[in-house]
Parts: sequence; C-alpha cells; structure tokens
Amino acid sequence: MDLHFEELLGKITDFIKTEAKTETVVGEQFQLGEFKCVPVIKVGMGFGSGGGESTETKAKAAKGQGAGAGAGVGIEPLGFLVTKGEEISFIESGKAHGLAAAFEKVPDLIEKFAEKRTKAEMAN
Repeated sequence: MDLHFEELLGKITDFIKTEAKTETVVGEQFQLGEFKCVPVIKVGMGFGSGGGESTETKAKAAKGQGAGAGAGVGIEPLGFLVTKGEEISFIESGKAHGLAAAFEKVPDLIEKFAEKRTKAEMAN
C-alpha cells in the first residue's frame, strides 16, 4: 500500500474549492431595482494528516502501514455589498438575525439613496 498524501490533500482541496463559495452558501449576486447586491462570506479551513510504517513487531517479522487525513470547513454569511452607480455600502447580516437582517435594511438604503437623488435634483 503506497501512501499518497499529496494526492489525498489535492482531492480534499478540490472538494473545498467547489463547496466553499458564496453561491453554495447564500446564492449569487442579484439585482434589486437599481441596486446590485453581492453576498459576502467568511471561510475558515483546517487540514490534518498523518501516517506511519512498521517493518517488524516483537512477536514476529511483519510489515504495516497506516495513514489518515481530514479537513474541516466553516462557512459563515457576513452580509452584502450593495452598489448603486458609484456608491457602495456593506449591509451586515447580524449573527442574531441571520440574512433577514440584511434584507430588512435594504428598504432604508433605498430610501436614503432616493433622498440624496431628490436633493441633488432640487439643487440643479
């Protein structure tokens, strides 16, 4: 039995690359009226591996190998980057309220931009 740590860790890394994306956690960017909303996530990863070999034991001559590997991923939605024209804001999705908090703030953000637009139009 040959131990191929690099190959095993490569497969684990490839799996994480396909799973640790905003699309798999909170979805893809979307348009909300004039606003473009881009989900933002935080990803944490950990790897571990080990192995050993033995060519003999006390009782009799023997040969053995052992190996193991593991990985863990933590993925947390943080919020949304929201853009309108050249303006950009970050709407945090609070831990206590989840993504619902982000969506609750969108109407306030829209109102804020509308007020700025009205003031700018009045100034012209």
